[in-house]
Amino acid sequence: METSLFHPAYFGPLDQYIAMSKADSISFEMHDNYQKQTYRNRQYIYGANGRLQLNIPVKHRKDTHKRQLYKDVKIEQSFKWQQLHWKSIQTAYRTSPFFEFYEDDFAFLFEKPATYLMDYNLKCTEVVAEALGVDFNFKFTDEYKLDYSANNEVKDERRFISAKRSAYYEISEYNQVFKSKYGFIPNLCVLDVLFNLGPSAEVYFDQIK
Repeated sequence: METSLFHPAYFGPLDQYIAMSKADSISFEMHDNYQKQTYRNRQYIYGANGRLQLNIPVKHRKDTHKRQLYKDVKIEQSFKWQQLHWKSIQTAYRTSPFFEFYEDDFAFLFEKPATYLMDYNLKCTEVVAEALGVDFNFKFTDEYKLDYSANNEVKDERRFISAKRSAYYEISEYNQVFKSKYGFIPNLCVLDVLFNLGPSAEVYFDQIK
């Protein structure tokens, strides 16, 4: 059985969840260095004015010239980012077909203070999996390897964490709250398809080639 290797993301873009849904098994990279401008600490939702970026603030090391492991990155709690993010999500999706259905499942993620970014992202992933009704059966890496090209048992999908890219799948259109105003916006965070399609999101993933 082939294992697909991903980075834990802040809810994660739609194409990453499509890839995860098609994987035989999933392993998360636990030993990489933290990098900026990735889905590690950002997500994109469909707001009233179009594509809206939500960033988790992280604590920066004093010795900025040294690399920091992703699993050691702490969240900056001097900002009320959780309240702001949840308010933005509520404003964006409160009129979507399934927001009220899932609201209580996600609200606690924005109420209890979080310490480590990776731990928080893994919890977000678990909640999304439960909402989708999918058992991803996560595994975790024991060490960091740069290249898996010679390993036929591992499919390296860590590329999905980059936020500066186009979608790796041709995202089929689905109904979005503000679609009539700004048109369809592809590859937003997984919450967009979940709140708009609900339980049929898994069927949507299966239909995408």
